[in-house]
Amino acid sequence: MKRIEAILTFLALAASGLPSFGQQITARVELLRNGHRAKSVANAVIWLTPIGVAMPDPPAQTTVPRLEQRNKAFHPSLVVVPVGGRVEFPNHDPFFHNVFSLYEGKRFDLHLYESGAAPFVKFDRPGVSFIFCNIHPQMNAVVIALSTPYYGISGANGEIAIAKVPPGRYQMQVFHASAASADLKAYTREIRVGDGTESLGEIRLHQDDLLANHKNKYGLDYDPPSPDSPEYARP
Repeated sequence: MKRIEAILTFLALAASGLPSFGQQITARVELLRNGHRAKSVANAVIWLTPIGVAMPDPPAQTTVPRLEQRNKAFHPSLVVVPVGGRVEFPNHDPFFHNVFSLYEGKRFDLHLYESGAAPFVKFDRPGVSFIFCNIHPQMNAVVIALSTPYYGISGANGEIAIAKVPPGRYQMQVFHASAASADLKAYTREIRVGDGTESLGEIRLHQDDLLANHKNKYGLDYDPPSPDSPEYARP
């Protein structure tokens, strides 16, 4: 029975395009502000892109993740999808939102839409997309579209594990929404995965307030809220 289960597992992995072998690669991310470590380092992402070999197909997207808008915030604040994957943006607030991304990654503008609407976006190019609302400057989230299946997302303790990484050369990339861009660029480098358990070690990032100081979709500062703004308009 165990042999049959092993064969079925192998066939499932082969059908998905992912290798049935490889090793777990681990890392630990620290986020520092003024020399002090943040209490939570959740939602740091590390991904490994193979160099010099054909890219395995990522698993097909079986569910469509949702970046819900509730209480003038996105839930969750991070979504990772394969290139070509879709993300829904349902509005659960009793007023309008205008979700947009005009920076890196996928550029789009969903314009004003009312409570109960759930438009979607197809992320058809790899990269990091910063997601904002043109009405509420405090709202921000990130969608990362990856062309590689080898990635991991940290929990609150900052620990990351990437499963079934075959031996070979990879470009490593690191992301955290609160990290300084210079740090993220410094950790973009080539690594080599060999036989046996491996660790990428400790990755130290310094906190930045990039997302907190963003502009609206016109590249301007946000207007202060007023009773006439779309936030107060009921569908």
